[in-house]
Amino acid sequence: MEKTFYSNGKLLLTGEYVVLDGALALALPTKYGQSLFVKEGTGKKISWKSHDADGSLWYEDTIQFNEILSNSNHESTDSVRKTLLEILREAYLLNTDFIDNSDGYSVTTKLTFPKEWGLGTSSTLINNIAQWLHIDAFALLKNSFGGSGYDIACAQNHTPILYHISHKIPVVDPVGFDPAFKDKLYFVYLNRKQSSKAAIETYKKARKGTIQGFDTISQITQKVLHATSLTDFEALLSAHETAMGKLLDITPVKQDLFPDFDGFVKSLGAWGGDFVLVASDENPTDYFKQKGYHTIIPYHEMIL
Repeated sequence: MEKTFYSNGKLLLTGEYVVLDGALALALPTKYGQSLFVKEGTGKKISWKSHDADGSLWYEDTIQFNEILSNSNHESTDSVRKTLLEILREAYLLNTDFIDNSDGYSVTTKLTFPKEWGLGTSSTLINNIAQWLHIDAFALLKNSFGGSGYDIACAQNHTPILYHISHKIPVVDPVGFDPAFKDKLYFVYLNRKQSSKAAIETYKKARKGTIQGFDTISQITQKVLHATSLTDFEALLSAHETAMGKLLDITPVKQDLFPDFDGFVKSLGAWGGDFVLVASDENPTDYFKQKGYHTIIPYHEMIL
């Protein structure tokens, strides 16, 4: 019998990077996500296939149980295989029955968004594996891929959430964030995927400021949640961009790429890639297409 699991993708509206240090973040689960299909197999191995949103097979492999048990992933030069082995090894440590009481598995994954979009290819996989094996997804993330865990919280929730880490414990608070001006909000893909793992390491090395800077972001997050007009929303996120730019010593994305745009642009997640949030009274599609950015998704089509 085939078992099926599904997890939502994610976008981080506020608190990028500093959520790692306890700042309050507003995160948005997406209508896009990833499914995991599992069948019993044979041969003490996992036959693995991963499909992109268009149905194409982007990864295929056979992983022997003894590779997971021996933690031999350090021998792999394939980064996808190495990451997958690491996740499965940590999953085994959290639930040994997964290997000890099985003859094998046939596993298939299917994204509903193109994998280069950066909506959570890894986090949705980790959460799906955790569902399958009845283990803590936050622990699996921490032990394998690392990160704040907001993406796991998005994978598990169907409404926007406030998220922070308190004494190393994830705190998730579902909220009713449904801005009246959402028809003025869009998400634009910047044609390049950012590595979350690499972005976290860069942040840890380059961050500037003190806990006061993190408190500023938390306060903005609370105010964004209750913004009643597009003008107030833009002003708050502009202050957020300025504060984060100073902390990271990075030029905000609008100033860097879109200084002539008649509207607001904010980085989401790892700065420099993936999606940006755009606020505009007029549909900005033509502007961004002329700039070479052809993936423009209205808020209501992206966010749960």
